[in-house]
Amino acid sequence: MKQPAHVVSALVENRAGTLSRISGLFARRGFNIDSLTVGETEDSAISRMTIAVSGDDAVLEQIVKQLEKLVDVISVRELEFSSCLRREIMLVKVKADQKNRPSVIQVAGIFRSRVVDVSASTITIEATGGMEKLDGLIMLLSPYGILELARTGMVALERGERVLSLEGNKKP
Repeated sequence: MKQPAHVVSALVENRAGTLSRISGLFARRGFNIDSLTVGETEDSAISRMTIAVSGDDAVLEQIVKQLEKLVDVISVRELEFSSCLRREIMLVKVKADQKNRPSVIQVAGIFRSRVVDVSASTITIEATGGMEKLDGLIMLLSPYGILELARTGMVALERGERVLSLEGNKKP
């Protein structure tokens, strides 16, 4: 998976239809979403969306402007690559018999991943980290035979004291 050009973080109202309206905005404008994660914040009435998109600065500017116009959007901002933490969670089920199981476990350990399930013929590994780390783990596990793979999509927060707040750049 290639690194997205931009990551946008938005605080939105946590109510039915919000995700649909926001994803519809992207579809209508022809913008592709590389990754989209949504979850409640410390306030159950508000969710944080992390949207990874490809495109140039003009595309990003349009996305931010269009998001700011939506009633459900409280605050929105691009997260600069150099000043934010980006993580993903991945579960990957790999073929693993008695013969190659130690090698699969060793690869998982190198990536500080956890074995979360073992059967007679498979191992399921949980990994957390940046896209590059997860892509590297996939590359090394592929020769064993990946049976299933699920990734959460990116979550991101800015480093340091800067926060995306309710008083953000939303216009009344």
